[in-house]
Amino acid sequence: MQWIRIAALALCLASPLGAETLLRPGDAARLDRTDTHLGAALREAFAIGAPDDIAALARAMAGTPVAPDRLRLGGDWQCNTIKAGKIAALVVYRPFRCRITRDGDGWWFAKLSGSQLTRGRIELRDGLPVYTGVGYVSGDDPPGYDALPDVLNATDSPQRTAVVGILEQTGDNAARILLPAPMLESRFDILVLRR
Repeated sequence: MQWIRIAALALCLASPLGAETLLRPGDAARLDRTDTHLGAALREAFAIGAPDDIAALARAMAGTPVAPDRLRLGGDWQCNTIKAGKIAALVVYRPFRCRITRDGDGWWFAKLSGSQLTRGRIELRDGLPVYTGVGYVSGDDPPGYDALPDVLNATDSPQRTAVVGILEQTGDNAARILLPAPMLESRFDILVLRR
């Protein structure tokens, strides 16, 4: 009888429902330093960025996040990336298509158009909606975040990166994913979502 309880417990622990995605050590450190990376990137962006891009950045960062139990994420979104710090002080890309669907105890996110894509899960960690995904180039079919190799090089072909961030929904039709220290090009990315 004891082995049945042990087998049932093992099955529950192996189940994707309720199972939190294990963060890669480097990604956990990036998330822990979100505010530090954001502050440095904003300082550079506001000091050197073009006025129209600064205005877009200010709009993207406006609004107070709703509580995690009030998230209403499902549906089609327009999404555009804002890159701040490092190579260019501030770059605002045009909108592309994204989709969020309910996925058990979390959500599945996918950027559907453009040349640089990302897909992965959004799940609650310590009360925050955290995104764990894979960045890749259109035409590739990458593995999931949890199947990425231990060592990633953004210059490899095919290009694949680990993407982690914190989602903040600021209204029924507005959200953002804060992406600290991305593996490519910038110090901080903000994926702005509108519908």
